[in-house]
Formats: sequence, structure tokens, C-alpha cells
Amino acid sequence: MSRVDLGELARQAMIQRGLEPDFPRAAVRQLAAIDGPAPADGALRDLRLLPWASIDNDDSRDLDQLTVAEERPGGAVRVLVAIAEVDALVAKDTPVDEHARRNTTSVYTAARIFPMLPEKLSTDLTSLAPHEDRRAMVVEFVVNADGSLGASDFYGAIVRNQAKLAYHGVAAWLEGEGPMPAAMAAAPGVDAQIRLQDHVAQTLKARRHEHGALDLELIEPRAVMADGLVVDLEQEGRNRAGELIEDFMIAANGVTARFLQARGLPTFRRIVRTPERWDRIRDLAASLGEELPSVADAKALADFLIRRRAADPLRFPDLSLSVVKLLGRGEYVVQLPGQTGIGHFGLAVGDYVHSTAPNRRFPDLVTQRLLKAALGGGAVPYGVDELEVLAAHCTAQEDAATKVERQVRKSAAALLLISRIGERFDGIVTGASAMGTWVRVLRPPVEGKVIGGHEGVDVGDRVTVELVGVNVERGFIDFRRV
Repeated sequence: MSRVDLGELARQAMIQRGLEPDFPRAAVRQLAAIDGPAPADGALRDLRLLPWASIDNDDSRDLDQLTVAEERPGGAVRVLVAIAEVDALVAKDTPVDEHARRNTTSVYTAARIFPMLPEKLSTDLTSLAPHEDRRAMVVEFVVNADGSLGASDFYGAIVRNQAKLAYHGVAAWLEGEGPMPAAMAAAPGVDAQIRLQDHVAQTLKARRHEHGALDLELIEPRAVMADGLVVDLEQEGRNRAGELIEDFMIAANGVTARFLQARGLPTFRRIVRTPERWDRIRDLAASLGEELPSVADAKALADFLIRRRAADPLRFPDLSLSVVKLLGRGEYVVQLPGQTGIGHFGLAVGDYVHSTAPNRRFPDLVTQRLLKAALGGGAVPYGVDELEVLAAHCTAQEDAATKVERQVRKSAAALLLISRIGERFDGIVTGASAMGTWVRVLRPPVEGKVIGGHEGVDVGDRVTVELVGVNVERGFIDFRRV
């Protein structure tokens, strides 16, 4: 049992969820004809000498964005976000694009990654790889001293990544808990850049929280593999470098949405609706001695979360997980010019698209094509009906991809738990519906189904459960409430 092939399990899970794990022959033929990165042309700005840097996961090679910042008079800062111009090599309706459109996202599992685009592109020719000249779409915006956004601009450019950095190393350095990353030390000016960008990100974050952005902390377990075996589960929480990129991307995505709307183009919005289970969120708050208003209020919820993080940081990830489950999932919708948008409840923003990761997400590639049409004055590449179909499809496929990743995580966890059947664990209820009751065990950080004794429990309740069985192939972990 310990030699179960998680990679093959992941592949079968992709197929079962309606995702395509392998690139079709037509896409492979198209790929073979691409022999280099997209060439520069005279209309592109040459920004290669700026101290650009990427910050991503330690092992990421599909680099979608670079950032750089410049101080302005009066405490303002001009921020530039360079986004890989994937459309320059992957034209609409070509075989590679059709595969990307089918899956709509890269799928990341412990045993195997299923990239949306072939790795020859996503980790090389369309990646903003270190020390390589690459075409990019640049989103430029001014962040004022109070965290509000000022003037913005969009244009194509040639850029060069001066330093490939990783979240953990940058966060440790920023917080004085680790040395300067080697790639940063080798790139003059990048250290001062990251300090400035961190300051700007903190200002942006504070501004969003004033408007009700939710400060949540989710701990995602990651399987540690050695020689094809699962040897451990590591918890990965948020850190300061991750928040830096998050805040810059939220700002860039909002600026992009407003730009397209102002130019009279439809926008491919990412939304999170007002939570349907607000009453249960209120009950959770009441159980902790807090009171939330009867009508859903993002600012009141954000303030409550800030207080709980300060009061009980150890259990705050459990509360965050419960709130996320009760908020409901994000989805893609089409917003036409002149329409009032639904907005993103969790981010407390009214205008939001996905545009900053076109190597990994198809909605970002759609938005990139809309943006290029707006800048070039060309025809809109997608009709409204086509966008409506795409929005529903991208939402469904993102959900399918999430389920594949979760299933493989559970299979990896099941491998670790085979020898622990009969043991008892403390946990928190993460789901309760007609479909079943689910609990997340705190140590090790795994989630499973409660198949006995689940009557009367709801999301956020703390329970003690006994492990009664696992099924590695199906990713099942079964508990009985004690």
C-alpha cells in the first residue's frame, strides 16, 4: 500500500473530474514549431534595466509577474507590475489555447503538476525567467501615502527579471529572521526595492482593511515526498512576502477592471457574493462572546477577525477556515459596460478581475486579450455570449481542479495515517450539509468525513474523533465522533 503511485492517482482524478491531463497531438505539433520567445517590436518600451524581481514559491518556474517601484514626491510611490505576455505566443483558438481553455487552470498536486500550458512555454518561453528578455504587459499605478490609488497606465514592454526570489527567504529577511537571499544580493538595488515594495504593500493592506477586507489565515498542508513516498505533511501559512505580492496583485487587478470598463469593454470579473450563511457566521462570533450585525457587513466581520487573531492566534487558522467555508466559493461572471458589479466580499473591493497569472489561469489570458484590444483599438476578441459560457466553464473547472488537488492531498494523508487507525484526534468541523459532515484534524493537518456521531454538529464546532478507516486510492479518510 505504501507504494501507491500518487502521480497516476492524480492523473485518473483529472480524467474523472473532466480535466485533460495530457496535451493533445495538435498542441504538441504547434509547440514544436515555436522555437523561441516572442520577439520585441518597436512599439514596446525597453524596461530591461529596471531592478525587476519575481517572488514566488521556492520551486516555481512558471513566473507570471515582476514588480518594481519608484518613490514620488509627497510620499506617493509609482508601482509597475509586469505580466507575462502569453498571448504573444499562444493565439486565440490555436490547439494550445484550446487545451488551456478546456482545463482553464494549472493543477498542482504533491506527486505531479498538470500545467495549463506546456512547460516549454509556461516555465521558459512565456515565463518571466531570470536574466532573460521577455515581452510583458505592464500595469502602472500610483499608491498615495494614505494607501489610495492614483493615476494608472498600461503598455507593452520588454523586461528582464534581475532576481528570482522565493516567499520564505524574502519573508525571513524582511522580518530579520534570515539572511539576504543570494539572488537578491547578486542584483544591485533589488534589496532596496523589496523594502520599498513591502512598505507600499502594508499601506495598501491597511487601506483595504479599513474598507472591510478580511484578514484570514489558512494553513494548507503540503505532502513531503522522498523517493516517491509520502514522508510528512508540512503546514504552509501566510507570510509577509506573500502578502506583498497579494496586495500588489489585488491593486493591479482592480486597476485593470476599471480600465477595461472605462474603455467600454466587457470584463471577466472574479466575485465572491455576500455570504448566504451569515447567520451561522454570527453564531460563531456569538460563541466567542462577540456580536455581528444582522445584515452581512464585511467591515464588521473584518474587525471581528482582527480581534480574534490578537486574542487567540493559535486557533485563528481554525476560525479562518470556518469563515471561508461559510462565505462560499468565488466565481467568474461577465460585467458589461455601465453595469453595477457584485464585487468581492472577502477582499472588500468592487472591481476585480484575474489578470496577473496568464501562464496558470485561463481567465487571466482572456483579460490579457481584452486589454490588448483596448490598447490597440482592435476588435474585441470575445463576444458577450462566448464570455458568459466561458465564465460558467472557468468556475466549474476551477472547482474540479480544487477537488483534484484536495483528493491527492487526502490520498497522501491517507498514506501517512494507515498505521494510526483507532487513534483519537482533536478537530474542527469544516462542512455540514446533506452531503455529509467533514472535520479537519489539527495534528496532523488532514481533513476527513465523519461517518458516525455527526448529528447536531455544524461548521466551526470543535470535536474529538476516532480514525476508523482510510482508502488511499479514493482519498478517503473516515472518522467517528467520540
